[in-house]
Amino acid sequence: MTRMPTEPIAVEPRRVLLTGASGTLGFNILRQLAGVPGIHITASVRTLASSLVQFAPQVEFIEHELSDATHTAQMFERVKPDVILHCAASGLRPPRGTWFDLMNFNVESTMRLFQMNCRFNHHSHFIYISTGLVYRMQGRPLVETDPIETLHPYGASKAATDSMLQAAAAEFGRSLTILRPFAFTGPHDAAGRLFPEILRAASEGRTLPLTDGLQIRDFCAVQDIARAVVQCVQRTPEQLIEKFNLGSGQEMPLRRLIEQTLATLDLKADLRFGDVPRNPLEPAHLVANASHAREVLGWQTETSLAQAVWELAQEIAPNLQLARPALTK
Repeated sequence: MTRMPTEPIAVEPRRVLLTGASGTLGFNILRQLAGVPGIHITASVRTLASSLVQFAPQVEFIEHELSDATHTAQMFERVKPDVILHCAASGLRPPRGTWFDLMNFNVESTMRLFQMNCRFNHHSHFIYISTGLVYRMQGRPLVETDPIETLHPYGASKAATDSMLQAAAAEFGRSLTILRPFAFTGPHDAAGRLFPEILRAASEGRTLPLTDGLQIRDFCAVQDIARAVVQCVQRTPEQLIEKFNLGSGQEMPLRRLIEQTLATLDLKADLRFGDVPRNPLEPAHLVANASHAREVLGWQTETSLAQAVWELAQEIAPNLQLARPALTK
């Protein structure tokens, strides 16, 4: 018999279980969340990367493979989290597995983690990091009620999980917040992604082939996205299921966005636009309408994209002589 949805359980966050701490967003969330008084963070990692050691002993790290159902149950029983913050995902950072590996990890491991929240009597607020790539392209800024439908492999794996989590939350009466970040960059961004590749190419004095850059994009500083996530960790949900787009809402052809950012940094890079064909499965227009996050969370973007790229450059290409941009937009 199907259970009727109930009101979300009001909990004061004290124990947070974080997955994906080594990723771009997870790392920046951890950096902000570790300084919040009264919150104990347990981070589940495959291996403890050297970049994460700086957060100990404020953060307890557990080496764990999310595909291991038994260990996942043991971890949940041990931590008894008030908040599960699920950032771990496969498909955006190299190395990328096969299509089916992507689906297995992003869908099955996430649902297994949510199952622990339903299996035990300790109710947790489940915060799921989805993506703006879940949507069917509309040719305008996207809102949370737009159809979830995409052929993009990563987007499809997140869309499937997004829908299944909502059904499970309604079935079992568990608080669920779905956050859908659009494109972002900044500190700890990974090799193989756009701005790290641009910075490395400029640092090494080599050309970088790119697409024509005519696709319309919405780019944010990862620091701003992380701040929205931390706000969700600290608040009690107002509804059983909440969904928020996270993006600047400023639409611009990707080529112009790149060129403006590099001009602000006074960075010369030999970029060969048009040398790489566009992925036909990627949307031509991907922009967020984040008015719901502004109204409910009081969140808006603050950090300039140029500042985010400047901070990334200090990490991965310190030899570049860049102009220091304005911190805020």
